[in-house]
Amino acid sequence: RKKWQATLDKHLRKKMNLKPIMRMNGNFARKLMSKETVEAVCELIHSEERQVALKELMDLYLKMKPVWRSSCPAKECPELLCQYSYHSQRFAEL
Repeated sequence: RKKWQATLDKHLRKKMNLKPIMRMNGNFARKLMSKETVEAVCELIHSEERQVALKELMDLYLKMKPVWRSSCPAKECPELLCQYSYHSQRFAEL
């Protein structure tokens, strides 16, 4: 686990300019949870099946995020709210 974490940290530092020392920082989390970072992480994953699963997980996460970040999702993002249950079930399956 430590070796994998060190490899990931080094790769993200090189590709995305993410510094692991800032792990607890909100800006680090915002950068980490993006489509660009998924592409960088997928470069480290050898299994095509796992790459596809990771990309789908991140896509679902990004679709669900506006719903829980919103103060009133029914008004601000009703179409995403309708799909939220389906997305969360699929997220759990993966």
